[in-house]
Amino acid sequence: MTTADRPALRPDFLRDLLVVPHGPLARLEVVEESVSTNTELAAAVAADPQAWPAPALLVAEHQVGGRGRAGRTWETPARTALTGSLLVRPDVPRGRLSWLPLLAGLATVRCLRATAGVEAVVKWPNDVLVPAAGGEAVEEIEGWGTLRKVAGILCELLPDGGAIVGVGLNVLQGEGELPVASATSLALAGAATTDREVLLTALEESFALTLGRWQDAGGDAEAAGLVAECVEVSATLGAHVRVELTGGGQVIGEAFGFGPDGSLLVRGDDGTVRSLHSGDVHHLRVGSGSTAGPEASTGTGGAASSGPVGGPVGAPAG
Repeated sequence: MTTADRPALRPDFLRDLLVVPHGPLARLEVVEESVSTNTELAAAVAADPQAWPAPALLVAEHQVGGRGRAGRTWETPARTALTGSLLVRPDVPRGRLSWLPLLAGLATVRCLRATAGVEAVVKWPNDVLVPAAGGEAVEEIEGWGTLRKVAGILCELLPDGGAIVGVGLNVLQGEGELPVASATSLALAGAATTDREVLLTALEESFALTLGRWQDAGGDAEAAGLVAECVEVSATLGAHVRVELTGGGQVIGEAFGFGPDGSLLVRGDDGTVRSLHSGDVHHLRVGSGSTAGPEASTGTGGAASSGPVGGPVGAPAG
């Protein structure tokens, strides 16, 4: 693929579209290279908070050390992905910020379905998956089935009460540029568009709409109708799963709902229900669909700690 097939983002053009008064952002910066946009944005905000009014977006054309859960790192070839971090300061109780990963996943799915024409879904809490191209000939991968990871999300809380939502979306990578078989890109998935500027604009508008509804409801995701939408786009609910816990051990059972803080409710084979806040989810067997059914628990509340919120996040190609 030539450079012409991978054009650079145009910062001034994007600012005209996305920065006030025409768009939802207060500031937008595009850099050629970043080790991690989450790390760099957090440092910039700490050094000069007044220079970074929320919502502010930092985008890197080439990210060489993106951070995921458990210290994992990942790299994207230049101009093939959308890798960026969004600074938000939602006017909601801090305890409700634990919904941010799921809401970020929902916003990403809505954008990809509407703009790229792919049937994106969320693997709890915030990996975005799309069907692998190839129809009936697609090989199933253990833990993933016929779905492939196209995006990952990392949410982190700041000491001053703000939060950073990092998103990595694979757009133009070919098969040889993806490090694992469970990953894909929009180009490989047959997306209706792989124009990164179109996708970035749509993604930020989707985030603004989703987080705006959440904030208008005082951080009550259920009252805003967002919990039901998270259920609708979930690939995990209704599936038999194995969850490898962050501190060690695992839980196997049916994922059947979300807890009041966005945790995953899993009913073990012995009938015990566990509320899980982090871990690597492997889909062992898909149930009747993405709808959790009448026993699904929905609601809001719960506590969010400083540092990462959510569970298995990070590399879109991981």
